[in-house]
Amino acid sequence: MNAGLSRQALARLPLYLSYLKNLEEVEYISAPVLAASLNLNEVQVRKDLAAVSRRPGLPKKGFLLKDLIYDIADILGYHNEKDAILVGAGQLGRALMSYEGFAEYGIRIAAAFDTDPSVIDGKTIFPVSKMKDLCGRMKIHIGVITVPAAAAQQVCDGLIECGILAIWNFAPVHLHTPSSILVQNENMASSLALLSNHLRQLRELS
Repeated sequence: MNAGLSRQALARLPLYLSYLKNLEEVEYISAPVLAASLNLNEVQVRKDLAAVSRRPGLPKKGFLLKDLIYDIADILGYHNEKDAILVGAGQLGRALMSYEGFAEYGIRIAAAFDTDPSVIDGKTIFPVSKMKDLCGRMKIHIGVITVPAAAAQQVCDGLIECGILAIWNFAPVHLHTPSSILVQNENMASSLALLSNHLRQLRELS
């Protein structure tokens, strides 16, 4: 099993996993079948599966489905729960705090912080001043940013000072970080722009 997967390959793994989990009455799955089902390049899919599977695929059968599902989830870290902190307890932040589906992906929002500490839906929102102490004690390395764009860089800098190594950024702004910090941006404005443009093109064709 090759742990040195590219970021592009890692980004494809959740797509594979979602599809495989929804298969019914299937014991084996081959790379060609998976590639055709997801409209992906067969050679690419074959390389991805060979890199993540602990057992080689069988000729004319492929990979044992239950083992492949386990191996992909393991590579993605879904079997090992990781604590994260969230900064920004506005509407989006509260929605993420309440989302129970994170557990399926091995993530737990251990604490939330805001400039206005309070209790929301029975969950304590801590002052930002306590962030470094909590991260140090709980050895937390994942941070989620759900603050307005104007405050995002300052929050990002604060997270890095607390020892955060990976940031999930929901603020619509580019963050400046050291090369050792991984930033995953979720830009809703860009996504909506792509959807709107797609709909416009469809209308022009009709």
